[in-house]
Amino acid sequence: MSEQLENEEIPIITVDELAVRLQQDREGLQLLDVREPKEVAIAAIDGFENLPLSQFAAWSEQIDTRFDPEAETLVMCHHGIRSAQMCYWLRSVGFTNVKNIAGGIDAYSQRVDPAVPRY
Repeated sequence: MSEQLENEEIPIITVDELAVRLQQDREGLQLLDVREPKEVAIAAIDGFENLPLSQFAAWSEQIDTRFDPEAETLVMCHHGIRSAQMCYWLRSVGFTNVKNIAGGIDAYSQRVDPAVPRY
């Protein structure tokens, strides 16, 4: 990754903003969840595609053919650390509109939808 990209801050979206976006028109939104499958089995939000970071080698080479590098891309994990790593990587490979979901699914279940289990 270039040093310049590493030093640039990744834009964030709050879980409250995410909830609004999910209720509105989702067209054009790419929703990525980088948690492990066992985490997704416990708690998930409809519409997110699971790309576990531990399986990076299996999906990374197809990222620009599976997803539109210019579409708005929202990335989630448990608390926001792994998703931030994914956001930096996506930007390094040419994605232009990437946002990290601040607080991850844990914040979503606390602030937006308590029916989503916490772990």
